[in-house]
Amino acid sequence: MQSPVGRVLLAGDARALTHLSFQDGRHPIEPDPRWTYSEKPFQQPIRQLKEYFSGKRKAFTITLAPQGTPFQQRVWQALRTIPYGRTLSYGQIAKAIGKPKAARAVGAANGQNPVSIIVPCHRVIGSNGKLVGYGGGLSIKEALLIHENKHQP
Repeated sequence: MQSPVGRVLLAGDARALTHLSFQDGRHPIEPDPRWTYSEKPFQQPIRQLKEYFSGKRKAFTITLAPQGTPFQQRVWQALRTIPYGRTLSYGQIAKAIGKPKAARAVGAANGQNPVSIIVPCHRVIGSNGKLVGYGGGLSIKEALLIHENKHQP
């Protein structure tokens, strides 16, 4: 789908979304040759993303099935608790999951998040308050944070 931050690739099956990739970002994913193109299974994610980009949606209710290690899953679950328009540091996420010395590992897991925006890894910043690291590129991260601040309830 086309979005205000460029082309977004959605992948998954009829049950759950497994990938959301910024195709104009730093690390676009190459569709698996076995994948079949169809918008039909993605009507709900497309609708919710359009609502998000129009400022009407603050939280997603999409069924997800991202593949990752147990540690990555814990980090991604913690990311989903960051409120719309707010940010936390990698260290704060590490503390939230009970691993206060694992800020770098949290950063690595954050960077492997396969369902950006919906699992809001863009809301994680450096301990100094600066924007650091983002698979889609810092310009997309900044655009998403500006968007959320603009549409803050």
